[in-house]
Amino acid sequence: MNHILVVDDEAEIRNSLEEILREEGYGVACAATAAEAAVMLQDAPYDVVLLDIWLPDRDGLDLLVEIRQMAQETRPEVVIISGHGTIETAVKATKLGAYDFLEKPLSLERTLIVLNNAVEARRLRTENEEFKRQFSAHAVLTGDSVPLKALRQQIRLMAPTNGRVLIYGESGTGKELIARAIHAESLRRDRVFVELNCAAIPEAHIEAELFGSRRGAQAQAPSEHRGTLERADGGTLFLDEVGDMSLKTQAKVLSALDDQMFTPVGGAQPLRVDVRLIASTNKDLEEEIARGNFREDLFYRLNVVPFFVPPLRERKQDIPLLAREFLADFGRQYGRPRVEIGEDALEALAAYHWPGNVRELKNVIERVLILNPRVMRIERKHLPPLTYKAAARPTGEFASLQQARDAYEREYILKKIEEARNNISHAAELLGLERSHLYRKMKALDISVRE
Repeated sequence: MNHILVVDDEAEIRNSLEEILREEGYGVACAATAAEAAVMLQDAPYDVVLLDIWLPDRDGLDLLVEIRQMAQETRPEVVIISGHGTIETAVKATKLGAYDFLEKPLSLERTLIVLNNAVEARRLRTENEEFKRQFSAHAVLTGDSVPLKALRQQIRLMAPTNGRVLIYGESGTGKELIARAIHAESLRRDRVFVELNCAAIPEAHIEAELFGSRRGAQAQAPSEHRGTLERADGGTLFLDEVGDMSLKTQAKVLSALDDQMFTPVGGAQPLRVDVRLIASTNKDLEEEIARGNFREDLFYRLNVVPFFVPPLRERKQDIPLLAREFLADFGRQYGRPRVEIGEDALEALAAYHWPGNVRELKNVIERVLILNPRVMRIERKHLPPLTYKAAARPTGEFASLQQARDAYEREYILKKIEEARNNISHAAELLGLERSHLYRKMKALDISVRE
């Protein structure tokens, strides 16, 4: 329910508005003076304030100024109402931050329309602020390794410019995160960040996604479709895996970069935009140029400032920090915020070569939490077989033959359970054991798996 505060010294108007707005589904509170309204605004959040200019204790515009100074998350929209309205007063109220101006006697239809629009405007503003907070949180680069410190320094140097950036790195290294970090520290941080994954969109649709389409241009597409270039106007456009673009699309992108102009698919009028472009690739574009798969002229347009994101195996110092961060994030998500990770588990994670990079590490941490619902401290034994195997101790480090045999047996059972997708009955079949026998083995080897 949306909540409205009516501030007016005339009891008849307050009562009438309260009755009408409650019938429309609003929660309504009323105040007869500016002082009373100020106290109510501190005690409870409101979506919109209907504020009369002429109040017995203060000018309503003074209260408007105070409301506009409230914190974003609690600040309501203000609609000024007055029986002595003039164009000059309306203009002044708007300049001070009022959403709209209504003249008495109030038109019921117009009042309801303005209120509905004001509620929607506040909702969008609140969502936008929340999105910005989440975006800033997701743009944090976790790690203390030398390569990551170098990346942070490079971001600080070039983020405030409009220079085009080409981010190189293997899949899963966090190229999108680097792009978001650049945008978050740029002069365009308060504008949009729009992403287009060139590898995920079919060739037949990528031009329409990038440039948009106009009525009738595509049989199965919306009649009017705003492309990512148009939506990114004033902000940042991130072309992920740009090496997967066709030569035809590359030519159009090149033209759009040169002129900051493009024509939508099926359109007649070119559009001008102001976009800062960041691109990424997991391919060697110079090799792609030699093979005839990528335009050399586009490469030099994009490669103004190259960024190289190192694979996780080259920044293993960051693994403990990343693991703990993912553990905290997924712990909150699954209602287990206090799960810890032991040193033996961190050593095992550091010993693994991580072909899937940071994305694989994130997936492993989530998987461990899901498969061990009662464990409050993640140990080496809880890790998936691949990482556990990579961290297995050399034979000479075992104190006895039995210890070495148990370690191998545990690893083998975990592998079969993984192959069976945690179905213990199926795993028992793969191992050639009775289900009850497998359960006894699991208990003896401290294997905990939720089916």
